[in-house]
Amino acid sequence: MGLFDRLRGKDHPRVAFIGIDGVPFSLLSEHPEEFPTFAALADDGSGGAIDSIVPPESSACWPALTTGVNPGETGVYGFQDREVGSYDTYVPMGRDVQATRLWDRVTDAGRKATVMNVPVTFPPQRNLQRMVSGFLSPSVDKAAYPDEFRDHLQQMGYKIDVNAKLGHDDDKSAFMEDAHKTLDKRYEAFKHYLGEDDWDLFFGVFMTTDRVNHFLFEDYERDGPNKDAFLDFYRKVDEYIGNIREMLPDDVTLVVASDHGFTSLDYEVHCNTWLEEEGWLSYEADDHDSLADIADGSKAYSLIPGRFFINLEGREPRGSVPQDEYEAVRGELKAKLEALEGPDGKKVADRVVVKEEAFRGDHDDIAPDLVVIPNHGFDLKSGFKGHDDVFGTGPRNGMHSFDNASLYIDDADAEIEDADLYDIAPTILELMDIEFTRTELDGASLIHQ
Repeated sequence: MGLFDRLRGKDHPRVAFIGIDGVPFSLLSEHPEEFPTFAALADDGSGGAIDSIVPPESSACWPALTTGVNPGETGVYGFQDREVGSYDTYVPMGRDVQATRLWDRVTDAGRKATVMNVPVTFPPQRNLQRMVSGFLSPSVDKAAYPDEFRDHLQQMGYKIDVNAKLGHDDDKSAFMEDAHKTLDKRYEAFKHYLGEDDWDLFFGVFMTTDRVNHFLFEDYERDGPNKDAFLDFYRKVDEYIGNIREMLPDDVTLVVASDHGFTSLDYEVHCNTWLEEEGWLSYEADDHDSLADIADGSKAYSLIPGRFFINLEGREPRGSVPQDEYEAVRGELKAKLEALEGPDGKKVADRVVVKEEAFRGDHDDIAPDLVVIPNHGFDLKSGFKGHDDVFGTGPRNGMHSFDNASLYIDDADAEIEDADLYDIAPTILELMDIEFTRTELDGASLIHQ
């Protein structure tokens, strides 16, 4: 090894992580002839289904995956969180993530990290080699750093996200055309910067997989009219990851993972409408559209996905449930949620998790009191504008699942068994020979030598 290689840090093992947002392991593992790259990754290294987190939503999952700790430590519980001691809500962004990111541990160890398109990372960090933020970023111009990186992405027509509104059309052709274009540009950018070979950690995410799943997953799972279009898209994903695998140097381990699984969607469940019908929630006026509009006397409210909060005295501004009644009221709501059935007679909840089971850390003061992990087929919504019915349908036919997320590690010493999302960060750190304190993280390394 020459001096130049040592200066670039190549005396240390490196990792390339490729995220495939929302891809269920069963989709890939049940079709080895369609997806030979994933089959080879499982055969040569290790592949398996892992659990996501509570709740299994991308805005909470990616901070957990990239830190190795639960939302009580990251401070991010979902797409919409509430301010402490207030009914005001906000959309969490990168600076709201309170735990140490994987790539910050890499830079603290004196190594370099390229980070591309990870959700909940806007605005881009300036302590990294290069970063372009992902989901919820306004534009490449504002989402990429440094300037020369931004300029190259703009010149090549890089797309941060697919136009999801196109998926609402009955004809999915325009949506799938945009999905392919987004995927192609993402791959082109990944290939270019992987080829620069100047990083120790490359961390990039294909999020278009999640978008395609939301609008075509039922077609795949139940032989719908768009099944071929769905499989064609995933054949390309497999091809692109195969190309990436082939181009990586020998000192780089490839890790591929999703943040949650996916399943077909039968019913949207409007949780605040249900609470209103059951007498748990009321509003100050008929014209209401936010959490701030709930009325005195309300006992509970919900935020997506499936998070339920007791309107507690001393915690909420207009809390109506006394502290000494909290456990009884929460227990009553939990029992009602566990008994809730859909129009097809199926239970909505696979299980209802109390906050003490899922969240711990310095930022558990905004944790939901209960989280419903739904059975497959039920997507939990929590708008405040009001719906006529508790159960309905929308433009999406696929939904997130807690189980059946994907993890592949191109290392024969990896063992993916009884694993979850929290195990990915410590596994990458061990693969890179970066020290960490085991008790700092909620997961454990999956490398066994």
